[in-house]
Amino acid sequence: MDVLKVLTPGAYTTVQDAGRFGFQQMGVPVSGALDDFAFQVANLLVGNHRHQAALEITIMGPRLEVLAEADIALAGARMTVVHNGEPVPAWSNLRVQPGDVLDIHQVQSGCRAYLAVSGGLDVPQIMGSASTYVGGRLGGFDGRPLAAGDILVANGPVSTHRARRLPDAWIPDYPCDILVRAIPGPQDHFFDQGLETLFIADYMVTAKADRMGYRLQGPAIDIRADMPSSIISEPSMPGSIQIPADAQPIILFVEQTVGGYAKIATVISVDLSRVAQATPGDTVRFESVDLDRAHALYKEREALLDKITAHLQ
Repeated sequence: MDVLKVLTPGAYTTVQDAGRFGFQQMGVPVSGALDDFAFQVANLLVGNHRHQAALEITIMGPRLEVLAEADIALAGARMTVVHNGEPVPAWSNLRVQPGDVLDIHQVQSGCRAYLAVSGGLDVPQIMGSASTYVGGRLGGFDGRPLAAGDILVANGPVSTHRARRLPDAWIPDYPCDILVRAIPGPQDHFFDQGLETLFIADYMVTAKADRMGYRLQGPAIDIRADMPSSIISEPSMPGSIQIPADAQPIILFVEQTVGGYAKIATVISVDLSRVAQATPGDTVRFESVDLDRAHALYKEREALLDKITAHLQ
C-alpha cells in the first residue's frame, strides 16, 4: 500500500536494509544501514523484524505526507520529529493516519537516523537486498536518494497497536568525542611508530565523510621506510583503516570493495555505528583490542538486541 509521499527529501535520504552480501567479487558493495543498532531498533519499535527496509536519514530529515494508517518510529541521531505541528519523541512508535504530515528537523547530535514503517518499505529486491547503492544506481528507490514527489510503499497492514518505547538506559549517546576500538592489522607490520601514533593521538573527522568512508586528520601515520607505500589491491571490509600517501587515516564503510593502501587496523563491527554517527569536526580516538575482546563485545551487543526484542514484543 502507498504509505508516505515525499514533500521534501532532506539532505540525503535513502532506503536501506541489512545489506547486500555475496557480490563483492563482482564489484558490488554491501551497502546497508551504517548504524545497524539504531536501524534494527527502529524496526522493532513498529513491530517489524530487525532487518526490514527503512529510511536512512542524514543530517537533515524529510517532510512526509502520510497516505495510509501505519506505525512509524525514528531511532538514531537526535532529530526533532514534528507530527502535525506537535513534537513527538524519538525511539518510540507513533500511529499516523492519512493526511498527517511528518517533519524531521536538522540533526542536533549524531549524523544519521532511521525511520521505520510498520510492514517495512516495499522496494524491488536487487541481489537479495533493498539497500540503495547510489554509486551504482542500484536498489532502494530507483538507485538514488529520495526526491520530492516520491511515493513510498509499505509491505502490509499495521500490527495491533501497542505503545512501544525504548527505555532511556538503552538509548545511545552521540558525543562529539568518540572512542573507537580497533584490532591491529592486517598490514600492521608495515608500521612501527605509526601504529603507536594511531592509538594515542586524536583525529578529526573531515568534510570528506560519506557512506564510502571517513577521512580523518591528525598526526601523520608513517609507513616504515623499508615497506612499499601501497599494496596490491585486495578485498576490503567495513572498518578497515587505510593509510594513503598523505599518511592520514581513512575508515572504510559499506560502499567500497577493494583497496590498494596498507590497512593499519580494523574497527570492530560494534563500533562502526559510533563512527557512522560522527560529523565533520568531531574527534575520533582509537583503542587497541584483540579478537577475543571484539568477539565478546559483539556477543554483548547481540544479547542487548535480544533483550530489546523481548521487551518490545
